[in-house]
Amino acid sequence: MNPTLTGASAHAFAHHPGYRRMFAADHLTLGIFLPLRFYRGDMAVLNGQAALVSEIDRLGFAAVWVRDVPLYDPHFGDAGQLFDPFAYLSYLAAHTRRIALATGSAIFALRHPIDLAKAATTIDQLSGGRLVMGIASGDRPIEFPAYGLEHSERGERFAEAVRYFRQLLQVGDHPIQSALGHLSGAQLLPKPVSGAIPLLVTGSSRQSLQWLGEHADGWLTFPEATENILGPRRLAEKIRAWRDHIPGGGFRPHVTNEWIDLNANPDFPRTAMQGGYVLRTGRKGLIDLLGEWQDAGVNHAALGIQFCQRPADEVIQELAEEVLPLFASHEGPLPLRQDW
Repeated sequence: MNPTLTGASAHAFAHHPGYRRMFAADHLTLGIFLPLRFYRGDMAVLNGQAALVSEIDRLGFAAVWVRDVPLYDPHFGDAGQLFDPFAYLSYLAAHTRRIALATGSAIFALRHPIDLAKAATTIDQLSGGRLVMGIASGDRPIEFPAYGLEHSERGERFAEAVRYFRQLLQVGDHPIQSALGHLSGAQLLPKPVSGAIPLLVTGSSRQSLQWLGEHADGWLTFPEATENILGPRRLAEKIRAWRDHIPGGGFRPHVTNEWIDLNANPDFPRTAMQGGYVLRTGRKGLIDLLGEWQDAGVNHAALGIQFCQRPADEVIQELAEEVLPLFASHEGPLPLRQDW
């Protein structure tokens, strides 16, 4: 199989600064989901966020994650990141040095692969090779007719967009014949710093488990229940089933995430809130959960602190001092010099 068109092994990303900062077999690293506080009608909620992201980078977290929500649907839920994820990651690239810059998740079924690839390779170059892409087929039905697309066709469009995207990243002038367009006599520039950009598929994205095993560079799924060991055990079964479909059985990373309300009492028990959507816990309970995830085969945990009742900087500092040393980021190759 051609690794540029199907899921690539860890060896293909051996020199990728972002991937190597986040992922290694049998080890879990930590990232932070943005925004640090949810939008409630006032953009001022994002004031100072970039400075805190710079601090998250300095403290040694593995990744910072931004969401892709083109349109706000008040009936669906939150407004996501607010800023366009690609424009904002370019801004954050200039405010950080080592941390991986991750999308969670770019909606491949809505955007054209050329636009996706152009934005992705630009950020990858500007950041010295730190872009890691969570990708998805989209879960907000209201967005599809706004783009002139059929929500029911998002699975087919997603798979075709992934193939087209990977073809665009290849070196040289390669004709592309796709349901999404035909390309001949031209090529996409720039190319990625290390030759490829990791694509971590979110959930099923309306694909089969076999497709996910063959085509995903990694898998990003919801964590199951987090208030006790039963959820991590179910997650372990899911991860094993996916990895059984990876050709040759090579390593590919699994990522999960949780919205947490980190209580100041370190012994506060793991407690499901808002119907299980949020986990309230002290740091000891969080450490236990992260250890259970690591044993289950999870390689990176993206934590959202939007629901924390304490100030964001206080929560980040406690995570850095008490939790991060147990789940340290990987050194890996340094990003290329960023002097654009």
